[in-house]
Amino acid sequence: MATRTAEERQREIVRVARATGSVDVAALASELGVAKETVRRDLRALEDHGLIRRTHGGAYPVESAGFETTLAFRATSHVPEKRRIAAAAAGLLGDAETVFVDEGFTPQLIAEALPRDRPLTVVTASLPVAGALAGAENVSVLLLGGRVRAGTLATVDHWTTKMLAGFVLDLAYVGANGISRDHGLTTPDPAVGEVKAQAMRAARRTVFAGVHTKFGAVSFCRFAEVGAVEAIVTSTLLPAAEAHRYSLLGPQVIRV
Repeated sequence: MATRTAEERQREIVRVARATGSVDVAALASELGVAKETVRRDLRALEDHGLIRRTHGGAYPVESAGFETTLAFRATSHVPEKRRIAAAAAGLLGDAETVFVDEGFTPQLIAEALPRDRPLTVVTASLPVAGALAGAENVSVLLLGGRVRAGTLATVDHWTTKMLAGFVLDLAYVGANGISRDHGLTTPDPAVGEVKAQAMRAARRTVFAGVHTKFGAVSFCRFAEVGAVEAIVTSTLLPAAEAHRYSLLGPQVIRV
């Protein structure tokens, strides 16, 4: 096989990372026929361009305007961590009676963890969230209308945001593709960002829930500053020192 240029190698690394969810330095070195240090140099360059995030011994892709994981993929990654986070997030419900639950797998798990022993109205753009709660006793579900995005099975566009604008909600549970101290909460699609921003405007309190890999990741569209959320729920895989840095921006940071 002809020797690839750095650009060709890096393009292949991004392709593999997006197709499989992560890459391993040793495996890439073997597959590309180069030294591990060359792969590490490629990964550093790709991280500088915001395309991947490096981990110990490998990397995973960052979601961007041109690439977003599907709900089906999210339902297979970091699942035990997401379940712990969802349970803790549901525990922050307090006396809220009207709740927005965002699209995404972690919010879906939050919806499933919400109490069923008292009346609750849940507003959502997510078809899976609506489906999970539709048969629940004491839970009234309002599904926001609009264009359904195939990858996430959630509605977007002006129908969705117009309907949301008519509500005053006690609490919004939001997710994001990335959360960073410098760039706030971000998502790849402007239409999705607008739904999230509108939900936060409609809600008295906002809770962000997300796995540790979201932290420091930056996507295309910013929809909120870190200080706009009351609480951040993540896992102990986010280092305590980093959690403290986020808490200095305003939110309570809960690690489970």
